Amino acid sequence: MKQVKVLLAEPDLNLGPILKQYLDKNGYQTSLVTDGESAMKHYSLEDVDFVISEATLPLLDGIKLLETIRTLDRDTPVILLSEDLLTNDDKVKAYEAGVDDYIAKPYFMDEVLYRMKAIEKRLNKVEHQNDIFPIGELYTFDFNLKSLFFKGTLVDPACEYKLTGKESQLLRILCINAGQTVDRVVILQKIWKSDTYFNARSMDVYITKLRKHFSKDPNVDLVNQHGIGFKLIIN
Repeated sequence: MKQVKVLLAEPDLNLGPILKQYLDKNGYQTSLVTDGESAMKHYSLEDVDFVISEATLPLLDGIKLLETIRTLDRDTPVILLSEDLLTNDDKVKAYEAGVDDYIAKPYFMDEVLYRMKAIEKRLNKVEHQNDIFPIGELYTFDFNLKSLFFKGTLVDPACEYKLTGKESQLLRILCINAGQTVDRVVILQKIWKSDTYFNARSMDVYITKLRKHFSKDPNVDLVNQHGIGFKLIIN
């Protein structure tokens, strides 16, 4: 069985190591960071299966961290912890951003573990159902098959064309955020693990390829907002 990799963002220098040790003893592989920027960097560069974050992190708070994670992946489970009770507006913002659970401090370690197990059990039932994206009226993208279908057939059935791994990851992020601009740097860090000049040029090539795939439908467009990011527009 695959060991679940947990990103724990906890600025409390006493509580953080204790919770990390507890999760590790219960079969998880836990990485501990103490601020939001470090958490986002770790999430972008490493494989992360589960995120547990203090809501009031320094440098980048937990809700903004959650919002950024959701631009990359809508399925990674996220639990927010908070010693100071969040306002109703903050709670609404967190749930609208896609938080899976919220735990107020102080808490029992067992409570964190049981809530994690409950989320994992629920997500396992729908593990692959949310990775199929209809794009306009003519296209369907299946992330698990790494395939873009045009009216039920592959885009180029003559050569059984399928998307590469990076093309699939890139298109999935754009589909999750359809109609919204996705930051170039965020994409580069998550898929290419670095925002170097050469990786940026490579990403631009993939964007051009994806844009050509959608050329049969004038209602689908992949827009480059210069210096900012990309937006998948579906009219």
